[in-house]
Amino acid sequence: MTSTDTLDGARGDAGPVRPGDLAAALRTPEARRDPYPFYARMRRESPVHRSDQGIWYLTRYADVEAALGDLRLSNDRDRMTRAYGALGGDLKAFSRITDRLGRVMTNTDPPDHARLRKLANRAFTARRVEALRDGIGRIVDRLVDEAVAAGPSMDLIEAVASPLPLSVVCELFGIPPGDRPQVKAWFRRLGRLTEDIAKSEAAIEQYEDYLAGLVARRRADPGDDLISALVTTQAQDDRLTDSELLSTCFVLITAGDETTTHLVGNGMLALLRHPEQLARLREDPALIRSAVDELVRYDTPTQAIVRVVAEDVEIGGRTLREGELVYLFLAAANRDPERFDDPDRLDLSRPGNRHLSFGNGPHFCLGGPLARLQSEVAVGTLVRRLPHLRQAEGAALEWRPNPLQRRLSALPLTY
Repeated sequence: MTSTDTLDGARGDAGPVRPGDLAAALRTPEARRDPYPFYARMRRESPVHRSDQGIWYLTRYADVEAALGDLRLSNDRDRMTRAYGALGGDLKAFSRITDRLGRVMTNTDPPDHARLRKLANRAFTARRVEALRDGIGRIVDRLVDEAVAAGPSMDLIEAVASPLPLSVVCELFGIPPGDRPQVKAWFRRLGRLTEDIAKSEAAIEQYEDYLAGLVARRRADPGDDLISALVTTQAQDDRLTDSELLSTCFVLITAGDETTTHLVGNGMLALLRHPEQLARLREDPALIRSAVDELVRYDTPTQAIVRVVAEDVEIGGRTLREGELVYLFLAAANRDPERFDDPDRLDLSRPGNRHLSFGNGPHFCLGGPLARLQSEVAVGTLVRRLPHLRQAEGAALEWRPNPLQRRLSALPLTY
């Protein structure tokens, strides 16, 4: 779909967005292929939008940025569970998942959030992340070698983008090689939480049981992995319970997997569709850091995140009531012309690129630096080692159906 197409397939501006249209439109094949023209219309015509289900949608940069730091918009698990449960239908079933995940730093508010994040910050330092660069490079080279040896084509998601974060996190957390196939199966299930609620609940329970055993072994025999560092940190702060330690391990191991996979996938697709930018990166590999920031702005894997109103708040002249759900569309904010010059243009050296792809405020994504580092190494290696890389001719792209995520099922390439 081009930038001038509308979601109903007509050309040009087909009229204002009608109340309630957004939720349904984001699930259409047209929006799945390219949601950005629709976001542009929402920013113009209904930037603070209430759907037929009673969920609010924010699409302007200023509104989303402010909401990310506003404690009246809560991330608390219990509030979220009640809010989804009140909606009924499939969303009511999803409330079981929010409850089953337990209280982790990603679904708590201050002061609990600050206390739990402090544990992770002590162990998951910037120095520890940067020290992984060479190891990530070896993993990417191995994955590319295996893909090239297998033939003249590959699915980038299956061959490189998906196994990369799993390999990195298993090394970082000291997950034994023999356990990794099962961990991979759990990761795949967790990446599709809403597709089968019962299977997701079972996967969460099995994964938590496995992590509990791993934590117990590290407590008895510490190593130089991140779980051992977390166990040591907990021993220095007796306010942190075993349950909170386990939940922190769960979220740190799991959270960056899908984001990294699809940052690499979406980013490489964007480069292949913009050969002049791809040529710039080949000519100047030092651009890779700013390039990854631009790629994650341009086609954001996490299109939106969810909050629940803890206290009535006015945004854009609309009053959001306590207990209502709010979807903060990071991807729409990242294309807001009020914040970014020519936002629909891919520019690998874009100045002042303060995108919101990893959030902002107290819940800024702790795994963002690791996702960025893995993407820098993966994209940089692919561009350097495979100069003739291109989309496989005639291969159709299939995007996953979740409108809050922008994720390819596969990316067939030849080289």
